[in-house]
Amino acid sequence: MGFFSKIFGNHGGSEIILALDIGTEVVKALIVRIDSKEKKGYVIGVGRVKQRMGNMRSGAVSDISGVIATSKQAIEIAKEKAGVKRVKDAVLGIAGELVKGTTTTVHYERANPEVKVDLAELKNIIQKVQVKAYERIKQQLAWETGQVDIEIKLINAAISSVRIDGYQVSNPLGFQGKEVSISIFNAYAPLIHLGALETIASELKVDLISIAAEPYSVARSVANEGEMNFNAIFIDIGGGTTDIAVVRNGGLEGTKMFALGGRAFTKRLSQELKISFSEAEVLKIEYANGKLNENDTQRIDRIFYDDCQVWLGGIELSLSEFSQSDLLPSKILMCGGGSGLPGIQRALSAPGWIEKLSFARVPDVVFLKPSDIVNMVDETGELKSFQDVTPVGLANLALDLADKEKVLNEILRRAMKSIEMK
Repeated sequence: MGFFSKIFGNHGGSEIILALDIGTEVVKALIVRIDSKEKKGYVIGVGRVKQRMGNMRSGAVSDISGVIATSKQAIEIAKEKAGVKRVKDAVLGIAGELVKGTTTTVHYERANPEVKVDLAELKNIIQKVQVKAYERIKQQLAWETGQVDIEIKLINAAISSVRIDGYQVSNPLGFQGKEVSISIFNAYAPLIHLGALETIASELKVDLISIAAEPYSVARSVANEGEMNFNAIFIDIGGGTTDIAVVRNGGLEGTKMFALGGRAFTKRLSQELKISFSEAEVLKIEYANGKLNENDTQRIDRIFYDDCQVWLGGIELSLSEFSQSDLLPSKILMCGGGSGLPGIQRALSAPGWIEKLSFARVPDVVFLKPSDIVNMVDETGELKSFQDVTPVGLANLALDLADKEKVLNEILRRAMKSIEMK
């Protein structure tokens, strides 16, 4: 039975799945009814439970048993609200500094341009792209960690573009031409991260239908993604990390992550005001929601200023690699709980930080809402926050599996399996 058929084949076109966003601050569980005929997802239950302090570090699991306990609570809340007793299949998100996503392009010169591209030739080209991408990311992780033999696994792949002699096509089969260029986005993660998630899924008694890099899930799930004229930078500020995805010409070019998120601002507030972490978190949220008086707001502005500049430096460094090849998109799409901090918004809107990057102008900053995720309907009325965008994006990936029946993506999936067996 095929992967997509496994989800939808035996349920009359409808299936219940779990989307689980294991965040540094909060575990968010969504119970989603997938309608395969309409190709829409309906959120019917939401559960949120705060993590204990030691459960996560820099977006990665540091206490498996603690995360399991918190996840169980969130799932039970979501199931009760949805009126569902059991959920079998799940989509889990993964973040952290060592999750790497990049687009690799291979230019393949054909010996016989007049011969039409067939399936065997296309498989060969895609395989070349995947091998090249695997080696490239493995070298990058080895350099960053100092571990030469670090074990990694491919978690997401998507074809960004296919060109024949410079002309973009949706499917090269049957075309003639001399040069075939294929660009594929790949996201890899260390086995230690994936192993933790697989253990958690096993203890939760759910089958993983997908483990997704979270910036990938958000970028793939916005309505305009995939259109040739769509260009944007996605920034997701979670509790422990900031995740970045760059989309150019409708294709996901790559992702970056660094370990600075909302928790760092809460710690700063706790230290400066000599209050507990939980008190500082409440105060930070009130500040972000504009509920403090002018004097208190200005005081917190000053406390957060240096941290906002450090965070902005991380954004600048992350975008510098994408800046080398072409102009950066002039639209920044924000999500995640930390994105609501006024200092973050002001930092991005200031012109100075873009001087070393290839922006044509100061980018527009737009805040994503859960309703911006294409083909997802919130029947609970609970998904209104910036931080709800990521779990809704994860749920959307189950819909995305419908496209995997296309020829190109079927070949790509087989190429993924061959890489996993290396």
